[in-house]
Amino acid sequence: MEKTKKNMELSHINVSEYLVRFLKEKDIHTVFELQGGMITFLLDALYRSGDFNIVNIHHEQAAAFAADAFARVSGKPGVALATSGPGATNLITGIGSCYFDSVPAIFITGQVNINEQKGNKSTRQLGFQETDIVDITKPITKKTYAIKSAKEFPKALEEAYSTSVSGRPGPVLIDIPMNVQLEEIYEKDFACASSSILLDSKKDAIAKFFNEFKNVLSKSQRPLVLVGRGVRAAGATDKFIKFIAKYNLPVVYSLLGIDNIPFGNPNRIGLIGTYGNRWANYALGNCDLLLVLGSRLDIRQTGADVKSFSQNKKIFRVDCDEAELHIRFSEYLVLQTDVLPFIEYALTQDVKFNSKSLGKWIDKISKKKQQMPDTKELQGIKGINPNIFIHQLSQSSKLAKVFIADVGNNQMWTAQSIELKEGQLFLTSGGMGSMGYSLPAAIGASIALKNKPVVLISGDGGFQTNIQELQTVVRNKLPIKMIVLNNHCLGMIRQFQDSYLNSRYIGTVWGYDTPDFVAVAKAYGIDAVSIEKTGEIKKALEWLWSNPEKPMLLNVNIDIHTNVYPKLKFGNPITKMEPELDKNEN
Repeated sequence: MEKTKKNMELSHINVSEYLVRFLKEKDIHTVFELQGGMITFLLDALYRSGDFNIVNIHHEQAAAFAADAFARVSGKPGVALATSGPGATNLITGIGSCYFDSVPAIFITGQVNINEQKGNKSTRQLGFQETDIVDITKPITKKTYAIKSAKEFPKALEEAYSTSVSGRPGPVLIDIPMNVQLEEIYEKDFACASSSILLDSKKDAIAKFFNEFKNVLSKSQRPLVLVGRGVRAAGATDKFIKFIAKYNLPVVYSLLGIDNIPFGNPNRIGLIGTYGNRWANYALGNCDLLLVLGSRLDIRQTGADVKSFSQNKKIFRVDCDEAELHIRFSEYLVLQTDVLPFIEYALTQDVKFNSKSLGKWIDKISKKKQQMPDTKELQGIKGINPNIFIHQLSQSSKLAKVFIADVGNNQMWTAQSIELKEGQLFLTSGGMGSMGYSLPAAIGASIALKNKPVVLISGDGGFQTNIQELQTVVRNKLPIKMIVLNNHCLGMIRQFQDSYLNSRYIGTVWGYDTPDFVAVAKAYGIDAVSIEKTGEIKKALEWLWSNPEKPMLLNVNIDIHTNVYPKLKFGNPITKMEPELDKNEN
């Protein structure tokens, strides 16, 4: 009788304990959170297990961004927890960033007890901080779950994990009422282990698609590959490098595709898009064959002139997201599959093409680069040239595994000029484009790397947005090298106001200000220095890396009127960038 009783006691655990068990089985041992009343049981269970790094953040948005970056670096879903009401709604921007940038993440929110929920009642709210976060976040998640009983939790959790990592990765949200967190789950309801939902490799479709591509490539005079984040998200970066080497194809990349090809790779051309490298946009506009691997073709990448972009070229697209394959453009061949099986198949094939024509094509692109390299776009500016600075920062930061850019001018200067070595990653908020991403993302990235150094590049506006997380850096002893490109304004919008609003600087210069970032950093116990002259850069970068194990902040003062160039002119083809070098440039 005693033995039977003991077996019954071992056959069930509560919902909070089941979450702990599940995350352990998935080898996830880090969660980001800001404590709140409706998640106390969940966090207590994680703490009592003794196997989790519970990273307390000072704002839920920052917790979501940290989870985002943790996922991009570790390859596992990031996990963030928040309480009901304002805690849950504060996650939204970070959830959206994961969704738009294809980052797997599991967001868990606490909810008021079921008996405090309004249900179908017409009242706005019944329980304190009751908020329907499940319906609010449906448009920016792959799936949401409103848990109503312990019995449904195991299946929902397993499905949420699989949904997050399968196909085009993205975030899921699970909302758990506080009373359910303590309800028991019996062994018969435990979820069976299941593999992630994988897209069919579609071997026949891949072969047919590749044969079409091969036939066009064999006759192409100006081939080009556009690579996006989908390649890294699929774990295909290493094989992608082999693919472009095998076929000797020139490569341009989107903002989120930068880290698929090292700076020194001979096939690398540069960044495309609204603020892309001038010569890369020239290549994109003038190629006669374009292979797009895991990248969107939105307006910021192609320009608004669809007809001009697609004329005189054959476009081939490979993407796991069917919806992305059927928007804006119709005159191309598409293959809906993960990019990895396509690249693996291509590596087994051979194509004969005109190497002489390819050489002429690459030479022409090179001449465009020599005509106006990124370091000469801002000639005549006062003080430090941000493009030159980013090159110098890259060269001095060999110990950094990850570079993180915020949003705004700093993001574009970094993307235009960063020199990534093999194995170095580049993170930024692409689709959401949220200022304040860089500091919490740097926290998540460094923790994913077991507290290794990372480099953060931010503007003064973005850095202030989540500046409270300096305390998280200090408390966790994270060796984050922080660069604030400080132009004392919201520079990207200020540039827009110069171009279109007769320099009426509402909210960018007028009514905007910055603190003394050196003083702020020192108040948190972080060493910091400030520079404003080109001649100070070398010494400052030596100081920045004088102790790789410490967080440090370098404030780089930049003239307020320093713009980002080149810039795509609205309504024009991707090759028409300002300032124009040649009225007939194409």
